[in-house]
Amino acid sequence: MNTAFLSSGMMLAFAAFSAFSISDAYSKLLAGQLDPFEVAFSGGVFGFLIIPFIRRPDESYRDIFSTTHPLMWLVRAVSIFAATAASVEAFMLLSMPEALSLMFLMPLFVTILSVALLHEKVSGWAWLAVILGFVGVLIVLRPGVRAMHLGHLCALIAAVANAVGVIAYRLAGTSTPRLSLFGSSLFGPLIGDGALMLAHAHWPHGVKTWAFLFGYGFLAALGQLLMMMATERAPANRVALPQYSQMLWAVAFSYFLFHQPLDGWTFVGIVVVTFSGMLNWIRQRIRYRHMAMKERRAAKQRAQAQYVVSRN
Repeated sequence: MNTAFLSSGMMLAFAAFSAFSISDAYSKLLAGQLDPFEVAFSGGVFGFLIIPFIRRPDESYRDIFSTTHPLMWLVRAVSIFAATAASVEAFMLLSMPEALSLMFLMPLFVTILSVALLHEKVSGWAWLAVILGFVGVLIVLRPGVRAMHLGHLCALIAAVANAVGVIAYRLAGTSTPRLSLFGSSLFGPLIGDGALMLAHAHWPHGVKTWAFLFGYGFLAALGQLLMMMATERAPANRVALPQYSQMLWAVAFSYFLFHQPLDGWTFVGIVVVTFSGMLNWIRQRIRYRHMAMKERRAAKQRAQAQYVVSRN
């Protein structure tokens, strides 16, 4: 793969996770001003602004509803609805690093569901990475020492819902149009959060509130677009690594914007959670490097064999 092309994929992934992090900060800034379901609903509304940039020339806008796996489209829509609603509530109630550390349990749930539903084989290194991540989350939460409340439950729901969305994406296969996959992530929050916000919704007041709503919804959708572009330029293992830059954003926002400094144990837990993701990435890099070396040796041996044959 071209090095410059790969580098652009990594930069796009960093930009995507930066957009997600700033979007999360906007949702936290709206705490106490709007109902969480109303904030999540706005994400679906402003997300439509990204559709013209996602649509390929050979795709119709009707492809938003076009899918060869309608059940998986529905599962993905419901999971995205649950994830957005729960994550907004979690960020409103918890510090950003604490909420993210719980949401970083998603790889553990993806691993469990991939074994149970997809019958995938998972290596010992992958299990070690996700278990280490779980230990890091336990250090952050310290159950039995600190009281757990609704915010922690919402962060866990967001992690599980995002994992279900990943599994639904895999089950849908590659035949589903890209616009359809993005459409399911919009209509889930629009319908689900729209129905739940009716009892408590009110018209947002003030330019600042509207700016925060726009920032939350537009940047979340922009992050999705940038991730799609990144995965077209770099392998999945490379694109996943910058996800842990979200924790740096979360710590910075928590300290400088929300004035919620970390205690020592929370910092240790965050380091463990981040290392668990890095461990999985390092394992994948070593594996792919060994595979590449084997392919080069095999190609060299084939070239030598052809040379001997041609000489004879």
